[in-house]
Amino acid sequence: MKAIVCTKYGSPDVLQFQEVDTPAPKDDEVLIRVHAASVNSRDLRRMRANPPFIRLMKGGLLRPSQPILGADMAGHVETVGASVRQFKPGDAVFGYLSRYGGKTLAEYVCAGEDEIALKPANLSFEQAAAAPLAAITALQGLRDKGNIQPGQRVAIQGASGGVGTFAVQIAKAFGAEVTGVCSTKNLDMVRALGADYVVDYTQEDFTRNGRQYDLILAVNGAHPIRDYLRALTPAGTLVIVGGAMSQLFQAGLRGRRNAQSGGQKVTILTLVDGRKDLGLVKEFLEAGKLMPVIDACYPLSETADAFRYFEEVHAQGKVVITTV
Repeated sequence: MKAIVCTKYGSPDVLQFQEVDTPAPKDDEVLIRVHAASVNSRDLRRMRANPPFIRLMKGGLLRPSQPILGADMAGHVETVGASVRQFKPGDAVFGYLSRYGGKTLAEYVCAGEDEIALKPANLSFEQAAAAPLAAITALQGLRDKGNIQPGQRVAIQGASGGVGTFAVQIAKAFGAEVTGVCSTKNLDMVRALGADYVVDYTQEDFTRNGRQYDLILAVNGAHPIRDYLRALTPAGTLVIVGGAMSQLFQAGLRGRRNAQSGGQKVTILTLVDGRKDLGLVKEFLEAGKLMPVIDACYPLSETADAFRYFEEVHAQGKVVITTV
């Protein structure tokens, strides 16, 4: 089969389009013919070994221990293992393959049957592949870390990106009043996703306009932690999703201090096992409460270009890789 292989750390130039062995499913796995996969910040971090401690966390000290990137996908079940009961050959499925290290930027991938679900019939394979990781990240940030409640005022920084577009829609599904923070070109799109208010960060600093929020989800945000706290209510919660190591360090220190003193809460999202949440994401997708936003699609052979675009342009929603 064809796959995108990363044999050393570096820029997208290190990605190679190669012929590799097709994997064989174990008894509790299915073999999936991948139709589409998506690009995520997780893949960029693995490709560049940034932050450097990725090398020590099973990433591979000198070179990637898992050379095939990719985390979420959509496709058809090709074959099933002897103990698989939920799926059969021909089923259209999608999922986030965290347990098996991903490997979705390839023509075929093996997955545990508990990591996938039947693809929503109202979505294309490209749309379905764009959803799992980003939507689960947004869900866990808002629900598990942010304890989102109906009627709360919620701000989403990075509202036009992969996680942010899902976060706006999920916050609305939970009954919150949503403010989306994005650039000028994305204002109309974020409004169309359901945001009650939008803030153009090129014209206005949402942490300094006097408005306060019960919950702020900062996706790869660049503000100092103290700025976010100024925009929080006295009992509000700040959830940090990605960002520079300096900001994550600040958030960790502030979170420990605030936990001791009470009041505002600062927490960093560490994505946990997404298997339990894929079902809820599927329900939202099927009900029309979530709709993936796709900025661009690239064929598998042009994955390096897709990564360059993802890094340089700050994609509106998701960048998707197609294999058929």
